[in-house]
Order: sequence, then C-alpha cells, then structure tokens
Amino acid sequence: MPINQQIKLAQNILDLESLDKNPTRDGYGIGLIELGKKNPNVVVLCADLIESTRSEAFAKAYPERFVEMGVAEQNMASVAAGLAAVGKIPFISSYAMFSPGRNWEQVRTTICYNERHVIVAGAHTGVSVGPDGATHQAIEDIALVRVIPNMTVIVPSDALEAKKATIVSADLHGPVYLRFAREKTPVFTTNGTPFEVGKAEIFWDSNLETGFPSGNPVSKKLDVAIIVCGPLVHNAILAASELEKEGIKSIVVNNHTIKPMDEKTIVRVAKEAGAVVTVEEHQVQGGMGSAVAEVLAKNYPVPIEFIGVQNRFGESGAPSQLLEHFKMGVTHIVDAVKKVISRKL
Repeated sequence: MPINQQIKLAQNILDLESLDKNPTRDGYGIGLIELGKKNPNVVVLCADLIESTRSEAFAKAYPERFVEMGVAEQNMASVAAGLAAVGKIPFISSYAMFSPGRNWEQVRTTICYNERHVIVAGAHTGVSVGPDGATHQAIEDIALVRVIPNMTVIVPSDALEAKKATIVSADLHGPVYLRFAREKTPVFTTNGTPFEVGKAEIFWDSNLETGFPSGNPVSKKLDVAIIVCGPLVHNAILAASELEKEGIKSIVVNNHTIKPMDEKTIVRVAKEAGAVVTVEEHQVQGGMGSAVAEVLAKNYPVPIEFIGVQNRFGESGAPSQLLEHFKMGVTHIVDAVKKVISRKL
C-alpha cells in the first residue's frame, strides 16, 4: 500500500468510520496543559472564548498564569508582546477572524516588528466552522499572517499533530501562528509520526509499491503531487486511494508549515510528478497554494490546480456539506488531479 508507514501513520487510515475524530483545537488545549507542567513561563491569554478555543483547562489548572482579556483582541496582542519582552511565553487564543483578523495591526507592529515570541492561536478557521457562517469563518488568515516578516505559520493536520505543534511552538524563536479548526476530523497520525517545523512529510507515495522510493533520482512513475495542509490532508489521502484504483500514481505531502516552507521537498515532488494540486480550507489567493506556486515559479514551474475557496465568502451550513459545496471534498480533489494531468506537456 502506498501509505508511508515509515513515518508511522494510523493502520486504518483509509477507514473513515473507524478512525477517532477530534477537532484540532483539542490538541491545542492538551498541548497547553503539557507546556504548563514543564515551563512556568508559559502564560495564556484569551478574548472571552476559553471553552471554544480550548484554553479552559489551562485556565483551571494554572489560574495565576491565565488572563481573561475580554472582547479586546487588540489589547490582548499588545499585552502579550509586553509579557514576551520580560521573558514570558504568551499564547493568545481567539477565533482567527478576531485574532489575527481584528488585531492584525497589533500582531504586525507590537509582536512581529519587535520579534516577540508570542504564539497566536487562531481557532474556528475554514468553512467547516459550519452554522456560524461567513462572519466567523476565517478563510483569509493564512494570507494575513504569512506576509508579515518574522512570522512562523503552522497548520496542523489533526488533533495529535496540533498538540505537537503547540508544544514545539514554545521553543521556537519569534512570533508563531497556529491555525485550528472547530469541527471534529479524523485523527490519522500517531505519537510516532514525526513533526518538525519547516519539514513537510510524505504521507502517501505510489512509488512505494513500484519499488522506486521517493527521493531517489526521478523515476517518472508519478502522475501528480498533492500538496495539502490542515485536516484536508485526510481527504487528499482518500483521493489518492481512489486515484490508485484508476492507475493514477500520486504523492501526498503534508505541508503543515506554510512559513518557513520546506522548499526542498516541494521542488523535489514537483520534479518527480510534473504536476501539482494544492489543497487547503482557505482562499486560494494568498494561502498555502499561493506560497507553493511562488516556490515553484522560482525553482521548477509545473502545471498547478488549486483546491480551496474560490474568491467568495463562507456560508452557514453543516461542515461536511460546506466542504462539498465549496468543492474541497474527495471527488473534487480527484477531478483537479485529472485536470492538471491533462495539462502536462
């Protein structure tokens, strides 16, 4: 099977019904508790959303290191910058529409301009926020933060990877943006799955079945590289499985770090496949796909198709229905792959 078990993914990864399902925001909450135990400098600030952002457990365990800022996201960012200046490691928690949305200027100027080690945790991202609708569905946040100098941008693929990202972010330098989802999604990584900021991981590789492991000289066995971030990584793996049945060979890259991006891996898989499909629960303009296109335009141009929100606002509805409505489901990834293959020279 092309599932890359060298990096220890769930054995039942293709069985959607049997996988545990938890929102990536749960991983944030669990990660905060672990950080609180081992690092007394970790503090958490929240803008009146402790349950929704999963900051509640930290607030109860370490009340002396938790600050409820109220509905004042700009103030929260500035206070966090001050705390970082005196050696604390602040995590600021809110819906991404409000942080980094509403407080973007404070994030830019008080945090990033001063290279303060503040972790901005943006919850309720993507259209899968569901019935809250367009005003609460952050689908522009990656574009907002990746353009700011000094900012690291991480989009975990499941709750377990979100926990790892939260814990690791405390040891990074400078400002960090962590992107979390509201809806329960499959947990398909394991404790043994590697996670390293700035290093993309290959989760599916058709060459594993053909005897040409990815990374060796170009084997010309691949038809497409699917580069994806966030919970839609699982949709991409399911799409790759469907494509395999039709004889279409693919590679799926979990591109969890949008900035700094693993350019070496992105260029390598583009060379192996000759065509790329990017997948993200975000506007296609300015998001992860745009960042990939920038890398490939500079290093190795290939045909690209972009799965994501196509220049429109979100809508209210059930999360699963919205993903289909906005054409981010498994069948849409399959269709994009076939389209991009048809464009190969």
